[in-house]
Amino acid sequence: MDLGENIDYKVAVVQAAPVFLDLDASITKAIVLIEEAAKKGAKLIAFGETWLPGYPWWIWLGAPIHSMKFVRKYYENSLQVGSEQFLRLCSAARKNNIFVACGFSEKEGGSLYISQMLIGDDGELINTRRKLKPTHVERSVFGSGDGSGLVVQDTSLGKIGSLACWEHLQPLSKYALYAQNEQLHFAAWPSFSVYAEKANAFTPQVSINISQIYALEGSCFVMAPNTMVSQEIQDLLCDNDFQRELLTVGGGYAKIFSPDGVSLGQDIPPTEEGII
Repeated sequence: MDLGENIDYKVAVVQAAPVFLDLDASITKAIVLIEEAAKKGAKLIAFGETWLPGYPWWIWLGAPIHSMKFVRKYYENSLQVGSEQFLRLCSAARKNNIFVACGFSEKEGGSLYISQMLIGDDGELINTRRKLKPTHVERSVFGSGDGSGLVVQDTSLGKIGSLACWEHLQPLSKYALYAQNEQLHFAAWPSFSVYAEKANAFTPQVSINISQIYALEGSCFVMAPNTMVSQEIQDLLCDNDFQRELLTVGGGYAKIFSPDGVSLGQDIPPTEEGII
């Protein structure tokens, strides 16, 4: 799209938990949300970091041995590009005439990656990218991406780029997208509920500010969806009160920011699911 061309459209930013560790059920839930957004006139819907099949919260809750019981199931329920499950999302985008931006755990060979996809309203895959460097203990689950994913896509909705979570703290990654005249940015985040009361860098306000600053620095719109923690997720992963203090239910602070940093749309309470 020409940078000088002005168009108006509605985007939908998801604040919700997936059906944790169940890829097929999570895709079904995603399709329900896609249909809801399309009925309300949205031209694009965005889901948070590793929304499929959920963020591996157990890596923050204890020694590596604590997580071994989840590793196989997480691998089996991660999404392979081009698979039957992947094509279900492409079909939903086409049937509902809507772009779909979604964070997912990508499975290729024996490795997993924190990835983001962008599917066009015609159901065709526009792009997938991998997080360059997983953050801290994420490296016990996910491999590293490469610079080939730092590409802004020219679409009928404008020039769209994407980064995941704390990639938004990496100046050169941000500059790579700014330099390509990014107009709409997909900022995929997990829930802001891990360590939120234990470490200031993990507080919701810090992460929200990071998305807002990106909008100001890049002079672009920012969609910042959240992958929430449900009560079911906490019950599955937390064995004691200490772990429940580390991983609280909710953490939904999905936002949309304009290029001047203004928050757009109606906020949703952090323990409630919905669409902005």
